[in-house]
Amino acid sequence: MNKTHQQLDFAQPTTGISAISAFSDNYIWLVSNGSQALVVDPGQAEPVLQVLKQQQLSLTTILLTHHHQDHVGGATELVAQTGAKVWGPASEVLPVCDVALSEGDTFEDATLQLKLSVLDIPGHTSGHIAFFGTFGTTPILFCGDTLFAAGCGRVFEGTPAQMEASLAKLAALPTDSRVYCGHEYTLSNMRWAFEVEPNNVALQRWQEHASEQRRLNQPTLPSSIELELACNPFLRVRQPSIVRAATNWAQRELTTPVEVFAALREWKNNFR
Repeated sequence: MNKTHQQLDFAQPTTGISAISAFSDNYIWLVSNGSQALVVDPGQAEPVLQVLKQQQLSLTTILLTHHHQDHVGGATELVAQTGAKVWGPASEVLPVCDVALSEGDTFEDATLQLKLSVLDIPGHTSGHIAFFGTFGTTPILFCGDTLFAAGCGRVFEGTPAQMEASLAKLAALPTDSRVYCGHEYTLSNMRWAFEVEPNNVALQRWQEHASEQRRLNQPTLPSSIELELACNPFLRVRQPSIVRAATNWAQRELTTPVEVFAALREWKNNFR
């Protein structure tokens, strides 16, 4: 039975996965079992080193989703300090990388109960990858800057067609997958999403929940694929309400999902 908007569940943080804040709004994701740890997209080393010391963790692995400095800037120092092994996208220039990855490759760490597959998701950068799989029995997605809660990354190096296809690939993942993205952009994304779909009840409920999380100085993440399908305009480019809104904003006929996506992305780029 399909859930109504009122019945949608908010994704809860998975025990063993936590956010390390970096810069003004970045999240470095830490996966740990109490003694060993892995981090995803460490843009800064110092916050990670502090947590490792506080929790007495040994860093064994670094996963990178794309080459932007705010996601890789701390990797070299972390390797020097800990000897961690780095896994990252094969087609991007990274400051350090031991294992180059592309779609179909896998990463597994039995000690951390992680089983991940690599997805190619170009658009934000040309070689951006995501890690999808399970932590224990929980489906998880580390998607860097491609998918955000109620939004998506800017199209810097790819094309709108690539980005729309990448988002569609993520949208097809199991709906209960917890989505761990790279930034705390949720409330600002939601303000724009309401411009697109002002009557979206699921979005209204999610915004109330996210606002309370920020009031408590807690991350609004993880999201879930279920929530994104219900609320994120960029994953709803085939919905008549989204097509109408994008068409009205663009003031031209939009005949394909890629055209709808491109109009939405331009709209979001210019939203203040």
